Amino acid sequence: MSSPPVKRQRTEDVSITRSTVWYRDGSVILQATNIQFRVHWGVLSQHSSFFRALEDFPQPSDQPTIDGSPIVELPDSAADIEHLLTALYDPTFLSQTTLALAVVGALIRLGRKYDFKNLLDSAVARLTSHNPATLAEYDALNVKSGSMRIMTYPGYSLDLLTLAQENNIGLVLPLAYYRTLRCSTPTEWVKQSHFCHWRISVDASMAAKKLATKQFQPGYTLGWLREWPYPPADCDSPKKCNATRKHVFYSFLDANRLKPFLEASQIEIWKGFLCVACYQHVFESVTAGRQKMWEELPAIFDLPPWHEVKNDL
Repeated sequence: MSSPPVKRQRTEDVSITRSTVWYRDGSVILQATNIQFRVHWGVLSQHSSFFRALEDFPQPSDQPTIDGSPIVELPDSAADIEHLLTALYDPTFLSQTTLALAVVGALIRLGRKYDFKNLLDSAVARLTSHNPATLAEYDALNVKSGSMRIMTYPGYSLDLLTLAQENNIGLVLPLAYYRTLRCSTPTEWVKQSHFCHWRISVDASMAAKKLATKQFQPGYTLGWLREWPYPPADCDSPKKCNATRKHVFYSFLDANRLKPFLEASQIEIWKGFLCVACYQHVFESVTAGRQKMWEELPAIFDLPPWHEVKNDL
């Protein structure tokens, strides 16, 4: 693998600041914008084929140095470089239960760019754990206490979606798109359709309408609300059960609620308002319908089917 020569330091252009990541016995100085990091060729080379090749690449004899260590200028943010180096040097860093999305993003961007494969794989796994590719994993994530491995904040869903888009992490996209819609109001869907973040030919408002319409179609999660071929012969109270169905149906419509993956715990609240036979029908209808919704989720956002969606790292 060929590597570009190390760029010369331009001390006349900026005021240089020394980072806290500074090892006195370091053998190379990484510089991002005006921040310098003194680290070791051996550590970088062990984890990155890019730096392994760069270490062996002949450099000009007049290459600027600090205490004999060459200065390598990188066109990346200093914050990203610091996150990367912290992950390399601190053995406990990646073992934390949760990390900031900024850290995960840095490891993905620089992991791809400089071939830090282990760090990249670790960060992608953390991102995927929040946005799994199967309904069973999604359900487990929702009920499992302490399962979140990335810190959330207002706007987190859209930032995560953007990170996945920009780095071709396709397996994350279907659920990431869905979660971004879920975290928005109907009026925001229209605004988001103009965001540069929606760059895979996805119109946010159109996708939301597709989801809202499909969830009520026969055979899908809430199809039983719209089409009621019951009460069955053994229904104890047809009038009451039908009234419950209508009440739930209109409450969903009035609130513009997206519930394509309605969970079992949410169905249980209707137990006291439906007879045993009708509740069983609802349970079976929702269970089958949400699986069907999951299978068609990628298509809602103009993505390939689940079996074709992949990461292109």
